[in-house]
Amino acid sequence: MSLFGNTPDLATPAKHAPLAERMRPRTLDEFVGQEHLLGPGKPLRVQIERDDASSMIFWGPPGVGKTTLAKIIAETTRATFIEFSAVLSGIKEIKAVMADAEKASTYGSRTILFVDEIHRFNKAQQDAFLPYVERGTIRLIGATTENPSFEIISALLSRCRVYTLHALTDAQILQLLERALADEKRGLGPLYLKADHEALALLAGYSNGDARHALNGLEVAARLAQAAKTPITKEIATEALQQRVLLYDKQGEEHYNLISALHKSVRNSDADASLYWLGRMLQSGEDPMYVARRVIRMAVEDIGLASPEALNLCLSAKDAMDFLGSPEGDLALAQAVVYLALAPKSNALYAAYGEVLSDIEHTRAEPVPLHLRNAPTGLMKALDYGKGYKYAHDEEGRVADMECLPESLRGRTYYHPVNEGREKLLAQRMEEIRKIKDAKSGKTKLD
Repeated sequence: MSLFGNTPDLATPAKHAPLAERMRPRTLDEFVGQEHLLGPGKPLRVQIERDDASSMIFWGPPGVGKTTLAKIIAETTRATFIEFSAVLSGIKEIKAVMADAEKASTYGSRTILFVDEIHRFNKAQQDAFLPYVERGTIRLIGATTENPSFEIISALLSRCRVYTLHALTDAQILQLLERALADEKRGLGPLYLKADHEALALLAGYSNGDARHALNGLEVAARLAQAAKTPITKEIATEALQQRVLLYDKQGEEHYNLISALHKSVRNSDADASLYWLGRMLQSGEDPMYVARRVIRMAVEDIGLASPEALNLCLSAKDAMDFLGSPEGDLALAQAVVYLALAPKSNALYAAYGEVLSDIEHTRAEPVPLHLRNAPTGLMKALDYGKGYKYAHDEEGRVADMECLPESLRGRTYYHPVNEGREKLLAQRMEEIRKIKDAKSGKTKLD
């Protein structure tokens, strides 16, 4: 069966379609947001107006107009429009569509293939598009909420222009809600409903920049208000929303963005921001034990020996979270995060271990010095295992003048404590040890 003949019917949406579908913009002039791409002289607008046949990827959060833009482009350029779902389609379906596209191109028909959630296609499925995109058989428009650099194969990415779409502002969402409320052909105009500004502002604020989510909320609020024969009030809007849905994908980029924000806020000693990002993650449904593991990582990476008790506190918070679960255990993580944010900071140990690993990788694996080896057998003693070893507890100051690194790394220093927290004391102790060793080697006199 041919998959062609489909056009983006923007002018006459189904009468009983959801409000968000009915109010879908039909032209660039109706489109709200993305001025950085669609304003006069901006890159995407120029590409559309010139009927540039390049393939493209729209990258942005849900509800910002990726599908709508693709349909507007098809309508503007009079191209056949095929909407393809990466969730429901495989290579067999791709090849069937491509075969029809090639037939259509021989008759001068241009095809736009819109692939929603293109990041869900695996490498083999994305590879199947390559020859057709390269020959110009189709104009591919992919939509993704995930970073294309990670989710789209490089060969396909190099043949597409990537446009980043931003979440809509509350003011832009409010504009769309007011338009839907007044529109008599496609919107709620025939209901003659009034809406309090506070109610619309609430719907806009709770949408997280997602126009679809906001319009769905307005549609529910309109039904409730119509049944109650009242305007749409803040109370009705609250009932319609029920619970805010936070943008979050535990496997996607937002997952990494939020944990990065939490970690960097802790590192910068910002307790308030640290608490905020922790709350965002937990309220969005993140696995609390994942957060606990990352908090422990912060303790050893950014606090280190400047406040060694931080590690025990974080381990206790992890155990409390495991024992109590949410929401009670959330406070244990909050306690740990605030402590880490306010604790003295040192990455000296983290840096030191990194240098150790670098030396291990870039120097040959020298044998353990003989004087550091045990000699449990006569043969080992005969081979000088343990010869020259000095037992530190028998030495003055309990420090022996004895090199413990391999010969090629003799004198190497990895750990450089900072002048913060407990590391001040560790730095003083390291200086004492250095003086004792220098005195015993004859470099200086011991005070």
